[in-house]
Amino acid sequence: MAHVLTGHNAPRFLNANSRFLVVDDFETMRQITAKQLRSLGAQHIIMAKDGLEALKVLRSQPVDIILSDWNMPVMNGLELLQAVRADDRLRRLPFLMVTAEAERPRIEQAVASGVTGLVLKPYTPNQLLDRIEKALVAQPRKHTPAPGAAGSAPAEAPAQAAAKAPQRHERPTLLMVDDTQDNLLLLSQMFKDEYRVRLALNGQKALDICQSDDPPDLVLLDVMMPGMDGFEVAQRMREHPTSEAIPIIFVTAMTSQDARMKGMDLGAVDFVTKPVNPDVLKPRVRNFMRYVNMRRELQSDFDDMVESARLREDVDQITRHDMKGPMAGVIGLVQGLLADDDLGRKQIEQLKLVEETMLQIMGMINLSSELFKIETGRFKLHAVDVDVVSILRRLVEINRATFSSKHISISVDTDVPLGQPQPQALGDAMLCYSLFQNLMKNACEASPEGSTVSVRLFDTSPLRIEMTNHGAVPAAIRERFFDKFVTHGKAGGTGLGTYSARLLAQAQNGSVDMVVSDEANTTTLTVSLPRSAPPA
Repeated sequence: MAHVLTGHNAPRFLNANSRFLVVDDFETMRQITAKQLRSLGAQHIIMAKDGLEALKVLRSQPVDIILSDWNMPVMNGLELLQAVRADDRLRRLPFLMVTAEAERPRIEQAVASGVTGLVLKPYTPNQLLDRIEKALVAQPRKHTPAPGAAGSAPAEAPAQAAAKAPQRHERPTLLMVDDTQDNLLLLSQMFKDEYRVRLALNGQKALDICQSDDPPDLVLLDVMMPGMDGFEVAQRMREHPTSEAIPIIFVTAMTSQDARMKGMDLGAVDFVTKPVNPDVLKPRVRNFMRYVNMRRELQSDFDDMVESARLREDVDQITRHDMKGPMAGVIGLVQGLLADDDLGRKQIEQLKLVEETMLQIMGMINLSSELFKIETGRFKLHAVDVDVVSILRRLVEINRATFSSKHISISVDTDVPLGQPQPQALGDAMLCYSLFQNLMKNACEASPEGSTVSVRLFDTSPLRIEMTNHGAVPAAIRERFFDKFVTHGKAGGTGLGTYSARLLAQAQNGSVDMVVSDEANTTTLTVSLPRSAPPA
């Protein structure tokens, strides 16, 4: 068994009792990944050829961590990840995405879908071990090994693992492959001041270096060599996860177009003919080393994205847990005081405002997780009848008190005849509460002192609620009014109010639209929501 060594030469192993699920549509890649895991100490490895087969495995036997390729037929890695996170029994399972994908929007989608870690190809066994250790610590495991079972100690904390991880060489590594020693000497003298240079006199030695724990960053590869020629070396490099993405520059005396096309088909990034001109080769190598550095930065960037998402989820969970308990206690105290018959009218009104404010904050805490689900496409609406008029009237009381210093008049009206029941929306009461609070607060903030904010509900299908305030939205932000982080002229404004309002409406199968009148100097926001069926 191969030992992975740290800076202190202490061996590190994966827990022998952990169960790994490797998902890849190529049999060769599955076998290579399994071999890497075994070299790191893993003993229980299950394999699946696509996401659908992996789901069947997950639902039939215990697994501790998933290592999945991204691009696969039937069900790809992202779809598998989303299916795992949507399953209550599997959703906390560590999930590592192993991919050559480097497009930020796709990586952001994986992070938003709950990926535990990303392993960007090419990677070394050390890099794979580091990410597995961190993933196993970051997420609780469903399957617990039997007490006293053989195996190594549990995975270490991320900080400890990071401290033990071997450091990359400061200078990029350049591997030169040629069966002529004089050629290797010439090339090494050309680049030794800029790069860490390694040499190989034959194809097998080159493969051993490329597929080791310390692979090169770029390969200068001769084609005509005895035994294994350069084309075969390139072909076999592309079949191994450690070496499949290492850039290759062919350096050869072959000048035919067929040879050049064959080299490019094998994934070579350049083709240089002998005798080598240093003024031509040096800048080409430098250009591709920039690409190598970009890939390193991408892996670090993607690790930071995953860690930031994990921290945000942890903070949100802690905030909701730690704040909701005390707030629920305060609400209970206020409601107890309201039951006291000796209170005067003014005291009752003030306590009701306290109660409403606390309920509003409680709703915001609950809403934070719902907004994240909406943004990531994981929200499921459980629609019920919602008394929109009552919500609007409660919000008017709160905002009248909040903006009392501006002397703003806020009114709520409907076109329903007096004595008739008010129509109800079909949606979620908490989402409606936050939706209208965001819009009303925004209208009050934008209104000049002494002006009016009017809210009117129209008994139509869908229900239509119009909110009008004095003050036209500036022309510079009208087209981006509902975009994230767009704000204008508000000290400390986040630009999330109207953005979240539109999201909340759309999550309830509704919409929010804006009409600005420069002539009247007004802004009107119209909310449309599905209407609840009237009673028979």
